[in-house]
Amino acid sequence: MVNIIVQISKYLLLFLMVFFTMETYMVLRRRDERSRRRIMRNQISLMVMFNLTAYVVMFLKSQDETMLVMLVCVIGYILVVQILYRLIYRKASLILLNTMCMLLSIGLVMQARLGLDTARKQYMIAAFSTLICFIIPVFVRRVRWVSNLGWLYGIVGLLLLAGVLVLGRVTGGANLALTIGGISFAFAEFVKITVVLFMASMLQDRHDFKRVVVVTLVAAMHVGILALSADLGAALVYFVAYMVMVYVSTRNPGYVLLGLGGMSGASVIAYRLFAHVRIRVAVWQNPFTDYEGTGYQIVQALFGVCAGGWFGTGLFNGNPDMIPLAYEDFTYAAICEEMGVLFGICLLLLCMGMYLLIVNISLRMDRPFYKLVAMGLGAEYAFQVFLTVGGTTKFIPMTGITLPLVSYGGSSIMCTIMMISIIQGLYILRKDEDDELREEHRRKMRERQMKNAPYDAPSYRKDADPREEYYRRVSRKTGNNYTGGGRNVKGDTEDLGKKIEEQTREDLALRNR
Repeated sequence: MVNIIVQISKYLLLFLMVFFTMETYMVLRRRDERSRRRIMRNQISLMVMFNLTAYVVMFLKSQDETMLVMLVCVIGYILVVQILYRLIYRKASLILLNTMCMLLSIGLVMQARLGLDTARKQYMIAAFSTLICFIIPVFVRRVRWVSNLGWLYGIVGLLLLAGVLVLGRVTGGANLALTIGGISFAFAEFVKITVVLFMASMLQDRHDFKRVVVVTLVAAMHVGILALSADLGAALVYFVAYMVMVYVSTRNPGYVLLGLGGMSGASVIAYRLFAHVRIRVAVWQNPFTDYEGTGYQIVQALFGVCAGGWFGTGLFNGNPDMIPLAYEDFTYAAICEEMGVLFGICLLLLCMGMYLLIVNISLRMDRPFYKLVAMGLGAEYAFQVFLTVGGTTKFIPMTGITLPLVSYGGSSIMCTIMMISIIQGLYILRKDEDDELREEHRRKMRERQMKNAPYDAPSYRKDADPREEYYRRVSRKTGNNYTGGGRNVKGDTEDLGKKIEEQTREDLALRNR
């Protein structure tokens, strides 16, 4: 009976995912606010049903009551975040919030499937990060001088990366994290934000050749330190953000071509210098040549993607634990194995939907600093998804980058939630500006109406004399300027009455003929 429920649940989970993803794109097309709000309410119901189905099935298969505790915690997180945003930030982008919650839900479901310890840690980090990041939209909305601290952002980012290079621990041949008080911090994740703020601050008002050279040198220093740390995945993310922001600010495709040429040269140099880069390239070319050695990870990931087929094996019916680092670098393979390739495609579309939402917010910003910040953060998010999924499916060499909001990683989760909070702040700021523009437009329209009001405006009063209204209308035809009160400029009311009678007799005579 349990196996039948599991088999039915995989189709239900896929249906909920497909419907949620479709509604994410439908919001981009709808302009009616009532329809948008209805879609967002539907998405909350879909998220609750998704988590309820997944955790109940995992409880039936594992008989571990902790699954039910996780269910209550995750649904509680979704509802509390939705309520707080509606109370504190009524102008926030709820569709962006829903997409973040759905991606977190998918990640927590897969982490709980792979191991409840990592799922609990992931949940605690996500909840703590969300609580802390509630202040970020207020900061973005109220504090305008953040756009003037460009050099501070650049120096802080370089110091953090240098600290990891000198004091960090080596993992997989690269210096990725720095341990402080027993807690590991991957500062490269947080520098994703500071490097974008630096470039946006430097390029917001000037984007001539000299300023682009300065930005290029500082960005190259960031990438260089990451290259020395052998963290080439993060270096690629920084570089793509740099190219996107320089192009958006200058509109000069020549800089993009130069950047691509520089990246090609740097890739060749990295291949020559780093042994683990050469190994990854060799594994990418043919992982089966050393199946039990260097190619084991990617081969198992490919087997996992293919093992579930289109619809997956169902939760706890697959073997994702055979994939090395399934809870970090290869989470996407584990998801495809038990939830299906179709579910994995919907996950990619959902990630791209979040990117489109960020780009849409960026295009609506008036100030160059905010526009560049949103565009840079969106480019980092999208390219990180590309590196993770591309490496898992052997489309590109594996870079060791996690899937944002889905893979396990405290620094990655915290950094991504911070990025989304910054985007929410920009969206709220734009909404405030729109409201101010509408109010200004209404004020000007009222002034224009008062200025262009007709001379006989008092006739619209309820207590106006009908006879005066009659005289007023006739006076327009006869050329008299009636001022009300029985007097006019060219004659009195009697003369006006005689003219009206004469005109009436002439009209009747014409009709009788």
